[in-house]
Amino acid sequence: MEQPANLIVDGVWPTMVTPFTESNEIDFKALEKLIEWYIAKGVDGLFAVCQSSEMFKLSLEERVQLAGFVKKQAAGRVPVIASGHISDSIQDQIEEIKAISAVGIDAFVMVSNRLAAQDESDDVWKRNAEIILAAVPDVAFGIYECPFPYKRLMSTELLAWCASTGRFLFLKDTCCDVEQIQAKLDAVKGSQLKIFNANSATLLETLKIGAAGFSGIMANFHPDLYAWLFNNWNKDTDKAALVQSYLGVSSMIEHQLYPLNAKYYLQQQGLGFTLQCRARNQEDFITKERLVMDQMQQLDQWLGLFVNGQAAVANSIAK
Repeated sequence: MEQPANLIVDGVWPTMVTPFTESNEIDFKALEKLIEWYIAKGVDGLFAVCQSSEMFKLSLEERVQLAGFVKKQAAGRVPVIASGHISDSIQDQIEEIKAISAVGIDAFVMVSNRLAAQDESDDVWKRNAEIILAAVPDVAFGIYECPFPYKRLMSTELLAWCASTGRFLFLKDTCCDVEQIQAKLDAVKGSQLKIFNANSATLLETLKIGAAGFSGIMANFHPDLYAWLFNNWNKDTDKAALVQSYLGVSSMIEHQLYPLNAKYYLQQQGLGFTLQCRARNQEDFITKERLVMDQMQQLDQWLGLFVNGQAAVANSIAK
């Protein structure tokens, strides 16, 4: 079988959030602004219809619409991958893969825990993957170690098998461990399968050993800082260390009320977001959470100016 062209470019791939109207429908006007914001901030690709997108709360029709809109709006400026892989049965998974892939995304991202139950082996995972690969021979795939409904990390042996098929191009790794990522990089060496770190604290160390970039929650807050780090980590090591320290510490807000906090942050960026979520109650987002986001936005602005050689402007903001 001819291998698919790898459209998974190295760099920063935000896991996109979904804006909703006050009536709880997808807000495509705000989504258009969000896509333009990501691209203006220097991202290299877009990962749509993922857990950050509240995909487990979206109908199949909505997942298809979301993937199609992002692909159309990106208009070839950056590649687009999407998941929406939430069904239990393999046949239902095949149907959602076909429907979502049909909008023209560059790869469909399988959720690692969908192909085998928590107590089932990698052999079960592989058999189910083979059924899917045979059913959709023209689709390129990624893999996402999604923590819901349970977290299934890819073993090096299974990852090597995935690489050997020539059908898998992307792994969103959530192990948060440099040594494990090194082992995974070794397992896929020489293949098309690229590994993207979802963890901010370990990002710089994994870039040094060959990770392809970042794909995670925090690219919804300051994607420009992740883009700067990716493009400059080996050119300006002192600033890179500073940026890494900030990205690692600020990533602790992942444990706040995500994605509600991201929607508030993006609202303050002027993107027309409401705080409507299907996975969170916006009434829980109280004053102190808002203040944390406001304070982080000020630091983001300062650090962005500083690393881009505008220290004087940055310092005027700090006064």
